[in-house]
Amino acid sequence: MAPTTSPGADLTPGARRILETASELFYRRGIHAVGVDTIAAESGVTKRTLYDRFGSKDALVVAYLRGRHEQWWGRLQERLVDADAPRVLAVVEAYAHDPLPVDRGCGFLNAAAELPTEHAGLEVVREHKRAVRDLLERLLREDGLGGDDPAGLAGHVFLLLEGGVAHRGVDPRVQERAGELVRALVEPAG
Repeated sequence: MAPTTSPGADLTPGARRILETASELFYRRGIHAVGVDTIAAESGVTKRTLYDRFGSKDALVVAYLRGRHEQWWGRLQERLVDADAPRVLAVVEAYAHDPLPVDRGCGFLNAAAELPTEHAGLEVVREHKRAVRDLLERLLREDGLGGDDPAGLAGHVFLLLEGGVAHRGVDPRVQERAGELVRALVEPAG
């Protein structure tokens, strides 16, 4: 699930404002806790404009999750351009220092906890997590790490990173410790 365009590139200014407002509200308050009335009011548009631009709250949730992925993924790819091996450490840095808010935990995991299994947004979450996991495996393989089982090592790294960001809102030190454990797994013993 690599980004195809910059988030909101094909949106009108009003639609961009709706998406930006909804994204902040969905992350801060939760998807179910935020209604379209609140999103419209805080965006400075009518509910009709919101529905004209996105069709439904469900479609707006999908746009929020896709935009979050595209923003994060784009910055991750920039980090990887000049990253030295082991490049999975650039992914650790993306988890720890990306400007998207994560003080309430992972936006994707938070959304997954709220969405029903048939919601299209849940597939966006799955694609995002699968893309991260696949990237970790590819980087480990290309950097010659993981011995006979780079997929297994990628799974461990993925779980450490996910656990760290999931707990960040409770105790930021958990994410720091997760990064230290990843470093211990992938850096040569000195």
